[in-house]
Amino acid sequence: RTMMRQHIVVIFITLFLIVIHTSHSLPFARKNKQQQQNNEDDNNNEEKKEHAAVRGAAKSVLKDTTETEDNDNADDIFETFFDNDDVFSSELKDEIRKLTKSDSMKEFLIQTRRSLHRHPELMYQENFTSETIQVILKELNIPFTTGWAKNIHQDVIAGKGGYGVVGHIGSMNKEGPCIILRADMDALPILEKTEHVEEFKSQSPGKMHACGHDGHVTMLLGAAAILKSVESSIQGTVRLLFQPAEEGGAGGKRMVEEGVVTMSPPAQHAFGLHVWPTLPSGTIASRAGSLMAAAERFTIVLIGKGGHAAMPHLTIDPIVAASSLIMNLQPVISRVLSPLEAGVISITQLSAGHAFNVIPSTVTVAGTIRSLTLDGLLSLRDILVKRIDATVQLYDLLNSTITFSPDYYPPTVNDPTLYNVFSKRVGKLIDGENYIEDTEPTMGGEDFSFFGQAIPSTFFFLGQGTNPELHTDFGLHHPNFALDESVLPIGVELHVNLALRALKKIHNENSSQKDDDETTKIEL
Repeated sequence: RTMMRQHIVVIFITLFLIVIHTSHSLPFARKNKQQQQNNEDDNNNEEKKEHAAVRGAAKSVLKDTTETEDNDNADDIFETFFDNDDVFSSELKDEIRKLTKSDSMKEFLIQTRRSLHRHPELMYQENFTSETIQVILKELNIPFTTGWAKNIHQDVIAGKGGYGVVGHIGSMNKEGPCIILRADMDALPILEKTEHVEEFKSQSPGKMHACGHDGHVTMLLGAAAILKSVESSIQGTVRLLFQPAEEGGAGGKRMVEEGVVTMSPPAQHAFGLHVWPTLPSGTIASRAGSLMAAAERFTIVLIGKGGHAAMPHLTIDPIVAASSLIMNLQPVISRVLSPLEAGVISITQLSAGHAFNVIPSTVTVAGTIRSLTLDGLLSLRDILVKRIDATVQLYDLLNSTITFSPDYYPPTVNDPTLYNVFSKRVGKLIDGENYIEDTEPTMGGEDFSFFGQAIPSTFFFLGQGTNPELHTDFGLHHPNFALDESVLPIGVELHVNLALRALKKIHNENSSQKDDDETTKIEL
């Protein structure tokens, strides 16, 4: 009987393997496999077409900026700028503005931004975006390196990373001035509901450029085209930094750790910008000191003892404990922090149980804490941990855990000296009386902050909230967020002015220091 059972098992396994093998050759299996291959081929062909289109647009921009009748005059203006001492030349501003408003530049900006918008990619997964950047930089003859911002926390955040791109324009003199222009490039896990953008709506369901990073990349690429056209006049190096994983992945921190600031030639300043829906379209704004908040996220698990909802006295109810914890966190801002400090503790997720008549064993509470200072953020973290411990004791919970993000974001701090002496004057030069030089800080986080920790830096807001046709006043991270494309040339103009004028400023400072050193030697 045992032998018979063994034979039956062997026969069953053999028949199963035959069926599995045969199924691969069945018509429906071949059809599904072929359909999958066709879909992949269609996607590849579509991406090739889009890359060809942006490559052509980039070529037109480069041609217009280098082969126009006015080009000789433009070259004279850029060369003269670096030969004179005036960092804030209005003649340079006018020439840059002319270049940003050309028909070929506008076409390039629209074409590139819409291509990126169709293909949003989450942090550490920005393959198409990175390839698009590389295609354009190649067309512009700008040397670059890839493989930046590798994900070292793949156990927490999906994606291998390494899609960052760093390009260089200028002399690459190891001893000369160098500045960074930075743009972030990742999208968000949001289903797009924006109206009137059917032509270039997200083709990836559940993913969307709802924070304007497609526009940020586009503006920096536009600036790259202009800077490349006047490269022979540039005294110093402009480092173009296309950064992945801003949306919680600390891609900026990864690139700093990988040496993007200290590589040769080392950078002295960094500049970046973000479109801002609460400001009028085209308005530029910033401030000295903290512009954006330090940010941390957390997940708390409270562990009690589950049981029947009719017998709560036989349980340790973690839902009641979680409710108490949430309420006891709210007075921290109003009664523990100084009224002169800014702080936020927001509970954004609460989950427990699966049945109406069962008290669960665990509750998960998640949220974010924010402060305009790093000390304030760390203080709020400590208070949060203490209140969790107190809740565990008060409600006799069995245990609790708290998990913070792999990398909290420090505040985005504009170096006061750089801002007051240089950056706000550039903002005023471009935006005139509309420039907001002391805008209110926001409790939003931004990983440009890691560059600000490394070198004196300035971050700007670029208003985009008053386009009535597209309702561009929807907030960042909103499913109806719409970018006002009319502000793209202004972002290009800001980038180019900051780059050239910052290099000139550093050059002047270095020359002045040499003169002082020579005077000291003579006196000695």
